[in-house]
Order: sequence, then structure tokens, then C-alpha cells
Amino acid sequence: MSNLRYLTAGESHGKGLTALMEGVPANLEITAEYINNELARRQMGYGRGGRMKIETDTVEILSGIRFGKTLGSPVALFIENRDWENWQHVMIPSPPAPLPLGEGGQRPGEGKFSHVTRPRPGHADLSGAIKYNQRDIRNILERSSARETAARVAVGAVAKRLLEEFGIRIYSWVTAIGNVSGQWSVASGQKEPPKVGWALPTSSIYYSSLIARCSSLEELYKKAEGSDVRCPDAEATEAIKQRIDEARNSGDSLGGVFEIVVSGVPVGLGSHVQWDRKLNARLAMALMSIQAIKGVEFGLGFEAATRPGSEVHDEIFYKISPDPSLLKRGKSYPPLEKGDKGGFYRKTNHAGGIEGGMSNGGDIVIRAAMKPIPTLYQPLKSVDIETKEIFEASIERSDICAVPAASVVGEAVVAIEIANAMIDKFGGDSLEEMKRNYDGYIEYVRGF
Repeated sequence: MSNLRYLTAGESHGKGLTALMEGVPANLEITAEYINNELARRQMGYGRGGRMKIETDTVEILSGIRFGKTLGSPVALFIENRDWENWQHVMIPSPPAPLPLGEGGQRPGEGKFSHVTRPRPGHADLSGAIKYNQRDIRNILERSSARETAARVAVGAVAKRLLEEFGIRIYSWVTAIGNVSGQWSVASGQKEPPKVGWALPTSSIYYSSLIARCSSLEELYKKAEGSDVRCPDAEATEAIKQRIDEARNSGDSLGGVFEIVVSGVPVGLGSHVQWDRKLNARLAMALMSIQAIKGVEFGLGFEAATRPGSEVHDEIFYKISPDPSLLKRGKSYPPLEKGDKGGFYRKTNHAGGIEGGMSNGGDIVIRAAMKPIPTLYQPLKSVDIETKEIFEASIERSDICAVPAASVVGEAVVAIEIANAMIDKFGGDSLEEMKRNYDGYIEYVRGF
């Protein structure tokens, strides 16, 4: 069975981040510029911290690509940490040599950067220190940092490029930050003022409005890309920015919700036969692996639990294909609209494009909830692991809100899983072989 595998390595203040991909078919066109564009999108967003001002991430392709095309061999990517120069004395891999005392009686590298014994609430600090028997918590926090997601965005860029060859696109936008969310009237298709309140909608705002207004995913995505907080609603964008400013002034942080839509997915990715082959399970795991993500839902998600079955399940319809060879004698079907290829379809998408662990041919619609960043400028109380004394948690450079960036990371990990499912279903050693397998399957589906 063919599959796409990847690993990442590197620490937040180490020399850089490395990603190794295996399973990418040969002859896929990909450039560093394409990957860098995705990396730049991750670093944008209102409410980001000081590190975004220090670094502009760029990728170095170390192996697996020649003259702009993949070779079929492992692809190795490297992203330099430009702040490494200021952290070499703290993060150097070799054993430290005894150093002469400097001013103030300290040796170079001593002080707050060299030895951390105070775990921060909401981080991996304490659990990781206990699990890995580390008395210096920096050995935990450097790897658990969300800085690692830059490597996953680079891997996701390669996966996106592969999916583009099959007409599959991945979109995302922010639907809520803190207690502010965009509002659309699904019934009328008219926009309403931004909603401010702690009870956030559980069902999709923008995807539902898309269906009601017959707009395009490209339109929503373009509006999101033009927003400082990646929200397609201009009024909600301003209200969200004001809420972020309030949180910054009070030393607090904010979480939120983002939505991802995958279009052009063929029916049959994933499988019902084993738990670990279900597409929704793999996507949920990928999104839950992103730092600070606390919940994932598909389609109606949790709202489905509040509705009767007649309002949840998507009815199935059929339009006859224009291919005369597929006509079924004695049967009559609704006429085709212009541009319609016919076949099975659904008028609603409450399932979010996945049924029984498999893609059903509709758009895959996923939402993820991100908790507020736990590093606060109004610090919470914790306990020193050495002295056992209570203290106020320290601050490693932090964002006020990283939901817009998390939506880009979400696109990346979803792209990786969809690409993995495509390779599993249509895998070949080259892109050309994979396309032949795909084209044959699509013809089969059309005639089913």
C-alpha cells in the first residue's frame, strides 16, 4: 500500500526546522517560491507576537527535487531559525565547556535562558518534564512550541501542489475569535451585523451562507486572504481586531474557530473497513495534533446532536450522464443543467463530505476550535519544580491571538492527509501513473 509519510525535527530556538517526506510521486513540479508563499501566510495575522517581526521563513530544499520536479525519492526541507545567532550558547548540541566568569559573576549562557524550572500553565512543560525526566524544562518547551508548525506548512505546500494536479483545492477562513463571530442569514442570504457574545454558533457560518447565496469558495477565500484576521466578513474583521486590542491591553489572549473546505475530492477516499483508515478519523487526528486545538467537527458537527434525523442526513439524487452509453432503458431522470456532468448528488451537505469514513464526492467541511494561547502577559500561578514555591509564570515571546495562523496550519495538515488518501487510492511511482489510475477510476464512477 502506497502512502505519504513525513517527520519534522528541530527546536524553537535551535538552528532550524527540518522536514522529511517520503512517498511523493516523481515528476511533480514544485518550487521553493511556492512553499515560501505558504510559509509567509502562516506568519501573518493581527495579534501575532514579536517573533514574526524578527523572522521571515524561507525554505531550503535539500533533496528529492531536481530542476523543479520531484524525483520520487525522499524530499528534505530545511527552514532556518534566523534568531539562532542569539541562542547558540543556550541551544548548542555539543556538551558545554567550562567558561570563565563574566560581569556580575555569571558565565555566558547562564540566567533566564539557560535553565528553566518554572512550568507554564496550559503548556507541555510540566507533563513533559515528568515524562522525559528533565529538570530543565527548556528541553521540553523548545520542541513543544508551535514554531514546529512551520515545518508542517512546508510539507503541506508540497501536498497542496500534488492535489492541484487533480483539481482539489483547500480553503480556510476564520469564523470567530474570542466572543466575536461573523453572521450571515442562511435563509435570506443577507449579511447581518457581527455577533458579540460568548455563545458561538456550532454550525458553519460561511459555508452555509455559500450554499444559500450560491457564491463561490474562491470569493470567500479571497476575502479571507484580504483580512488581517482571515475573516471574510469585513465588519466582523474590525470587531475582532478591537477585541484583540482589548485582550492585549489587559495582558490576556484569545482563541477562536476556523473552517476548512476541501473541494474537488473524488468519492471513495478513506475506508469503512478499519478504524484507522476512516478519512474523518485521520483528518481529525491531524487537526488535533496542531498546538492549542481543542475540538474538531465535520459538517453540522455537534449541532447534529440537537436535530432530528430528518434534518441531519443528506438525501441522495441522480442526474443522468450526457454520455449515451450510460443511459438506462426504461428510466427517466431530471434534465442536466449547463456544465453538469450528471451522476449521484446531494442537495445538502450536513455530513461535511464524509460518510462512513469515506469521501462522498461533496465538499469536505471541517471546523477546528483553538484555545487561547496559554502564555499570558498577565501571568497565571504555577510551582517551581525545584523549590516547590509558588510563582507567576514566565513569558516566552507570545502572540495575543494566533487563530489566523492556525487556519493556515490547518490547511497544511488537511492537505497532507488528503494527499495521503489520494496516494493510497491511486498511488504510482510517477505523477503520470497516478493520473492514469485516477482517470480510470473517475470513468468507472461516472458509469456506476
